Formats: sequence, structure tokens, C-alpha cells
Amino acid sequence: MDAIPTIDIAPFLAGDPAGRRAVAGQVAAACREVGFLVIAGHGIPAETLADTFRRSFAFFAQPAAVKAQWSPTGPARQRGYHGVATRSLAATLGRKTPLDLRESVFLGPVDDHRAHYAALPEAATAYAPNILPDTPPGTAEAFTGIYRAYERLSLDLLRIFAVALGLPEEHFTPLMGRHFSILGVHHYPALATPPEPGQLRAGAHTDFGAMTILAMTEGRGGLEARTPDGRWLPVLPAPGELVVNLGDMMQRWTNDRWVSTLHRVVVPEVGDSGSRRLSIGYFVHPDFDAEIRCLPGPGESPAYPPASSGAHIA
Repeated sequence: MDAIPTIDIAPFLAGDPAGRRAVAGQVAAACREVGFLVIAGHGIPAETLADTFRRSFAFFAQPAAVKAQWSPTGPARQRGYHGVATRSLAATLGRKTPLDLRESVFLGPVDDHRAHYAALPEAATAYAPNILPDTPPGTAEAFTGIYRAYERLSLDLLRIFAVALGLPEEHFTPLMGRHFSILGVHHYPALATPPEPGQLRAGAHTDFGAMTILAMTEGRGGLEARTPDGRWLPVLPAPGELVVNLGDMMQRWTNDRWVSTLHRVVVPEVGDSGSRRLSIGYFVHPDFDAEIRCLPGPGESPAYPPASSGAHIA
């Protein structure tokens, strides 16, 4: 494999029978082989992505003290602003590495489902209120707008996944009515000083949920995925295209037929002004109490016991 496969999903979304079969087949192959794909024809307007990038760069250009006022103070850690070198993705796999060279803003669900899960205290952080920056003006609207756009696209992709797995098209849809998906807006500043040994912009990790949808700007020091033969392959979508990768939940759900792949964001040269970049990711987590039950293939036994979506993410 020399490049992450690119798939135009527009024929599926248009309802063309031959196109639907072709897209589902291509998606199934990519999910089996590498767990990464680049998608075109996804329906999110280019101007929406461009405006969100512009407003995101403007937010991160503010002084540190201004950004810090949007930092979380309670137990819901995936909300609000997190500064450079405050988190380590490699640590999620038990690896001790220097902290990641990026800063982020996180949003959880825009819809309020706290009343529905009031009897489940363990769901409280999954549905915690958002901390929405309002500086510069329009930032909050841009972040919630792209959340909604990804939310709609995630339902389309889950329909494609269902057909690719030989399931009814709406198989996953009933499990997404009260999802707790996370939006992460990540800024990778140019490096002014050398990184510590082993330090990356984002350490090697797999994602936790069903899948991730990612838009990114150009810039050296970008995303790489590990191929089945152990090589690190740059992920290079064309302008307007999006990256989709599977998370651990989908690998579990598909009884290990589809793969959740290690990926990382590498460091550029020190002082490379062209290396400043953004990525805006949407991490799909079904309803907190949705049952994640293996979908074994013919002759297979389930490799994992059933678990709720919330328990899996925890």
C-alpha cells in the first residue's frame, strides 16, 4: 500500500444502486486492510470548512491568557481549551512519552441529554455542558456549526458501513439518537525550539470510538498512519477531502474484521513557518447506553463480550 485509498461517496448518498454497491465495497476493503480512507463527495461545503479553519486560526492566535479562560475546571476533561504540551495521546496505550506539541478546543454533544441519563451518574461527564469560546466573535458559532455538519455526515457514513458489513442500512442509526461524540479542534504551532527526544505533535495512538472524521489544513509535520507491514504512511487528502479512520469500538463491533490503526502526527523542522497547521476531528461515540455487540462473520465466534458504548470509552 503506497497511499491511503480515496473514495468518492457521492454515488451512495445519491441512491444510485450500482454506485451504492461500488462505494460499500470500496469502503469495506479499506476498513479491512488499513482502517483509514480519504473521502470526497461528502456534502460538507468547501466554504464551511474554510470558514471554520479561518476562525480556528484566529482563536489560537490570541494571547495564552485569553485562551486559558476557556479551560475546564471540573471532571469533564474533553471540554474547552487545552494548552500546548498538556496531554499525551501515547499515554492512552501505556507509553511514557513527552507531552504532545499541540493545543486544542473540545466540544461534546450540542444537544442536552443530561435529563435522560440522570439515573446514570457515570454518564455525567459524557454529557457535560460545553465551554464555548466567544472570542473572537463567531468562534462559538463556527465550532457548533462544524459539529452539526460532522454529526450529519457521521450518520451517512454509518449507513455506508452497515451496507459494507452486509447489514440493513439503518442498523446503526437507532444507536445515535443521544450520542456523545467529541469535536476536537487541534492547532499545531510551528516549532520555535527543538522537541524533546521522542516528542511528537501527537503521539502514536488508536482512537477509542466508532470512527473519526477529520479535516486538515496543509502543512509539513502532518498525520501518518501505520500500514499492515509496519511502515508509516503520510495521510494527504486533497483540498476539500476528509479523512475517516476507524476506532477501537468499530474493531470490537466487527469482531476484528475491520481494524483500528495506529496513527501519529510528526514534528516538522524547527523554525519552519510553513508547518503551522490545523486539524478538526469528530470522534463518533454512540449513545452512552448503546450495546456494542460483536457482529461475527460466518463461522466466527464473538471475540468480545457485549459492552455499552459508555463502558467501552471509559
